[in-house]
Amino acid sequence: MESDIIVGMLDSGIWPESESFNDTGFGPYPAKWKGICQKPSNFTCNKKIIGARYYRTDGHFGPGDFASPRDSEGHGSHTASIAAGGLVSKASLYGLAEGMVRGGVPSARIAVYKICWSDSCYDADILAAFDDAIADGVDIISLSVGGSSASDFLEDSIAIGAFHSMKNGILTSNSAGNSGPLPASIVNVSPWSLSVAASTIDRKFVTMVKLGNGETYEGTSINTFDHNGKMYPFIYGGDAPDISEGFTSDDSRYCLPGSLNKTLVKGKVVFCEYYSDADGVMEGEAAGAVFQDGGNKDYAFSYPLPFSNLNMDDGRAVFNYVNATKNPTATIYKSMQENNQFAPFVVSFSSRGPNPVTADILKPDLTAPGVNILAAWSEAAAVTDAEEDKRVVPYNIISGTSMSCPHATGAAAYVKSFHPTWSPAAIKSALMTTALPMSSANNIEAEFAFGAGHINPALAAQPGLVYDAGEIDYVKFLCGQGYSSNHLQLITGNYISCSENTNGTVWDLNYPSFALSSTPGKSITRVFHRTVTNVGSAVSTYQAVVKAPPGLIIQVQPSVISFKSLGQKQSFVVTVKAEVGNSMISGSLTWDDGLHQVRSPVVAYASLIE
Repeated sequence: MESDIIVGMLDSGIWPESESFNDTGFGPYPAKWKGICQKPSNFTCNKKIIGARYYRTDGHFGPGDFASPRDSEGHGSHTASIAAGGLVSKASLYGLAEGMVRGGVPSARIAVYKICWSDSCYDADILAAFDDAIADGVDIISLSVGGSSASDFLEDSIAIGAFHSMKNGILTSNSAGNSGPLPASIVNVSPWSLSVAASTIDRKFVTMVKLGNGETYEGTSINTFDHNGKMYPFIYGGDAPDISEGFTSDDSRYCLPGSLNKTLVKGKVVFCEYYSDADGVMEGEAAGAVFQDGGNKDYAFSYPLPFSNLNMDDGRAVFNYVNATKNPTATIYKSMQENNQFAPFVVSFSSRGPNPVTADILKPDLTAPGVNILAAWSEAAAVTDAEEDKRVVPYNIISGTSMSCPHATGAAAYVKSFHPTWSPAAIKSALMTTALPMSSANNIEAEFAFGAGHINPALAAQPGLVYDAGEIDYVKFLCGQGYSSNHLQLITGNYISCSENTNGTVWDLNYPSFALSSTPGKSITRVFHRTVTNVGSAVSTYQAVVKAPPGLIIQVQPSVISFKSLGQKQSFVVTVKAEVGNSMISGSLTWDDGLHQVRSPVVAYASLIE
């Protein structure tokens, strides 16, 4: 039952008074629950938030931090409500995105492990939280945290914690990172955890700017403010440098912090030539800001004042107006919600593969919604992190792989509610092999952007076949990667000696995707051994369906596998031959019984990583 599922959230805490965490209608705690509610004076658990702990190994709390599981940032409340928040009607951010909000598993319980603070999230706290979450009896762990770059598993507290959770039957869902579209920028890459990219939803926000000459231009932002059509004086930032502080127009044209002359910009809309934060215009007490920027417009941010971000062509037209008009004026309207007809596609900021730690394990694993997500917020935090922002809201709209990760967490919890005995690898396989295929037409990085595809929870509960794996399989993988016994102990917690019996290749890890790399300009052949477990129809026959473009040959032996009972396993061999040139090439293998389509991406590429 979904109400027996416990989702462990390792994040910045939670705002327990949020309507998303109301416990009306919830019964007693699940019998398996062994956790606690750490109870400082300002925090109380309920039958929805059944456990809460906080971790600060050095004992030092910042001025805005609560020494409790209470969320002072907003991030933890947002992710928790995405994964398992209840149904709340008429939620919105000042009327934007108004409607019903709900988490992936609204009847599930939440256990909070506060590891993130105003300054960072620390390794010792992350590992301690993993240990407690495992001992407490959570079913799924959600961790929307990552470093600035991928680390060797030995030095990656999240990978080590996720290994221990996997050993105990708990899948960890991780955010891929927000450093895209740079190649090999993905940060959470352990094969025993789920790495989640971020994709768009069918909602986008546009913010109109109207000039005194009657022309209007469409920009991007999440603007809750409205000038109500009032025309404000409009000034170019380059004409308002704070000379007394040593700034010139070369600084103020970009509206850099401290660069604007407050006397000249106060009460006016300011035009800035580059996209930056709003500190400069806020310091100048401007009435609004219009930026131009050549960057991606597939996501938007909130600002603490009326704001719109234009593309370079429209920006040039506005620049010409403000500089060629005697008394230029402008007004900025509240954002409007529009349909994003190209969704879903992987957003530009989502970190990309290839995998910088293990080249022949495809990462990310899949993608999930992570753009313009309305979810619960801490009422100790403002809409933005700007000091001048005084807006306190119960729900906020933000974007990131931090938001896509709990979508996948919720989907994993949904699958586990139907199949409580499935292993982490089986749940992960179900999510990957049922994902909606995506196209390189909207993402030129193809599988390095979206992995197996876009998450599809409704299908994931009945995948037909799963690629299962357990601790010994990952140990064999690590031995094959050259880890010593001492290194293995650091990751697994056990003393393990690698031998011929435990030395496996990366291509034989029973993973639901296939990846092979070679040096640029060379052809390559790899042989993969896989085993699938029947979880669909007891008596069934699956046919291998291969899709491969020119330059990629995928052979499957046998090409037909049959089952006579549930839980039965069948093994097969996949041989992939590829001419990779200097880029990547991809196809797929799908096992099809007429009812289930169990799809795995096959990716070959020229690796530029030594």
